[in-house]
Amino acid sequence: MNEKNKDIATRVRGLRLLSGLSIEEVAKAFGVSPTLYEQYEKGEDDIPVSLLNEISNYFGVDMTEILTGTSPKLRDVCYVKKGEGLRVERYDQYEFQSLAYKYAKRKIEPLLVTLIPGKDPELVSHKGQEFNYCLEGRMKVIVGQDEYILEPGDSLYFNPMILHKMLPLDNKEAKFLTVILL
Repeated sequence: MNEKNKDIATRVRGLRLLSGLSIEEVAKAFGVSPTLYEQYEKGEDDIPVSLLNEISNYFGVDMTEILTGTSPKLRDVCYVKKGEGLRVERYDQYEFQSLAYKYAKRKIEPLLVTLIPGKDPELVSHKGQEFNYCLEGRMKVIVGQDEYILEPGDSLYFNPMILHKMLPLDNKEAKFLTVILL
């Protein structure tokens, strides 16, 4: 687990401790086992983005505070220049850039994602809804038992509660915009 993920886990643990709640109470609120929640707080397992959103709502903080340790200030407009998105390190197979990290109380999470060839990501699931728009390269999106090939300009909207993953094709990086409804 990288340092940023450990920092996120520490901030999540801090929120729980400040609220005076036990691991069991918080785990129950999020519908996960206390063992899994404790792994999240110790940085032993990646916290899904949808759960980070639930945690931020539950404790009344913005998700950017959990991700970065600082509070977003903007409420009307968030302008992010090319290459200046907040890097969110979640999985080795993906490079994420949050494109709205300065905007407080977001309802969606737009991310620029780069898929790294040669690494096979695990299947994941999370709450909400997900939209992917291929920008560069070719990618395979696996949703449940179905596979979709996306090329630049192609998009896919799906229920992310279904196990899914994205893979770059042709042994080259692929870039896509994902928008996750939180």
